[in-house]
Amino acid sequence: MARRNLNDLMYFVTIAREGSFTRAAALLGVTQSALSQAINGLEAQLEIRLLNRTTRSVSPTAAGERLLNTIGHRFDEIESELDELTEMRGKPGGTVRITCGDHVLRTLLLPKITPLLREYPDIRVEYDINYGFRDIVADRFDMGVRLGDTIDKDMIALPIGPPLRVAVAASPDYFDRYPRPEKPQDLLKHNCINMRMQSSGGIYTWDFIRQGKLKSVRVDGQLIFNTTPPMVEAALMGAGIVSLPEEEFAPHIEEGRLIRVLEEWCEPFPGYFLYYPSRRQPSPAFRLVVDALRYTKTPGAKI
Repeated sequence: MARRNLNDLMYFVTIAREGSFTRAAALLGVTQSALSQAINGLEAQLEIRLLNRTTRSVSPTAAGERLLNTIGHRFDEIESELDELTEMRGKPGGTVRITCGDHVLRTLLLPKITPLLREYPDIRVEYDINYGFRDIVADRFDMGVRLGDTIDKDMIALPIGPPLRVAVAASPDYFDRYPRPEKPQDLLKHNCINMRMQSSGGIYTWDFIRQGKLKSVRVDGQLIFNTTPPMVEAALMGAGIVSLPEEEFAPHIEEGRLIRVLEEWCEPFPGYFLYYPSRRQPSPAFRLVVDALRYTKTPGAKI
């Protein structure tokens, strides 16, 4: 029996996962024509079609799906094992892929991981800024960051930061034109700056906690974003009321550019958690990133 070309199989796995010859070529560092020739040769050798191709998309056939499910994880295991070998030379290396939001990236991940990268120059970290609930196994991420109550039960989850508080705020100019809300229901009469969730496509519901009781309000407004930085900018311009983790507003509230309201309705809640599959063989680089992100409560810190 003729030996298979492992490069062709790796090309197939990458194309099937990415759903695109263009993206696969960029990841693999080869031309699209080389990929096309490799797949055509593989299909001819196996005498079966592996990929359905259109001008817009690429998807595996039934045979391709079977092959992907059979061999895809093998390449992942090889890559993980190669990363493991770096430990034997005393220089951990390899790439760790993390999906997260931009707020937690700025406030927690970058400050904690950047010093690690200086110490271990062979480690690379790829960040995917995404507000959707990514399937980290299917999308081949090593780990993700979410709020604790949104993590699947079959994942390992560990805290990477302190409890959070939401702040509801608007500019002085806005409150010169409209009365300040005194309870969450009053927000229904206001122009609120919203976020659309990438996972569901729905508008984010504003949750409030007072004396342990949850109150949810589906607010409305003229502006909708899918990331948080422009929401803060819009609030500073007087476009409406915004609700985000209070760290997003610093130092705007302290310096009077934004006025906080409904503070008694914004009790602390568990913060961000790092999560990853329970059945994985961690590489040295993976373990170092986890250790760098692990949250240790500062003695005397308030919860």
